[in-house]
Amino acid sequence: MLLVAPNPLGPARLVDLRLEGSLKILFPRGADTRQAVILNTAGGLTGGDRMDLSVTLQPGADLTMTTQAAERIYRSPGGHARVTTKVTLGAGARLDWLPQETILFDGAALRRRLTVDMGPGAHLLLVEPMIFGRAAMGEVVRQADILDRWDITAAGRPVRSDALRLTGDLAAHMARAGGGAGALASILLVAPDAADRLDPVRARLPAGAAASAPLPDALTIRMLAPDGFALRRDLMPLVAWLAARPLPKVWRL
Repeated sequence: MLLVAPNPLGPARLVDLRLEGSLKILFPRGADTRQAVILNTAGGLTGGDRMDLSVTLQPGADLTMTTQAAERIYRSPGGHARVTTKVTLGAGARLDWLPQETILFDGAALRRRLTVDMGPGAHLLLVEPMIFGRAAMGEVVRQADILDRWDITAAGRPVRSDALRLTGDLAAHMARAGGGAGALASILLVAPDAADRLDPVRARLPAGAAASAPLPDALTIRMLAPDGFALRRDLMPLVAWLAARPLPKVWRL
């Protein structure tokens, strides 16, 4: 559990932090804005593992959250790895949720859910990159069972409910639907002017990406890439432009 409040001398201050198990959170010094870096000391997840995270930003707080490394979802011996994240943003708070890639290994089984409850005037940028096996290692994902869900509300109003389901032979699926793509990213911006950014975003998108603005305050992007390196190369300038501030150092190529 992580509780953050605004700081008169900076963007945020830590109020409460409780950790147990393999989940740790680090706070880099010298960052331009308050950053929290999530670390899974277990090195990855497999069937039967469970990770729960609760984050609360009090009104006016500003936080960027990322991960120290890519999360690995290993072959499951039975059952699913389960990851549940619950975020509450007070009025006028801002969260940039920028984890590094989730790497799926052959036989991975994952149930992941992110819920965000935003107060009036809150600002949210979500980025979730996913890699289907490590191309440099010759890995191919022939079997997976993945359900990745977002449920976002703003001032009590549903903004985005999105369920990404990936099952079966991902290499074959992506060869048919994605031209052999080996990586995918989902991006969501919730802000008062989000829809106004649609045309500038589309002008910045690489091949294999698309954007839409289903609501005046919501902008969504999906991006495919041949591999993790190409995905990060394409993501970095786009996410930096959306965030309008430097990305965490762990994102650098």
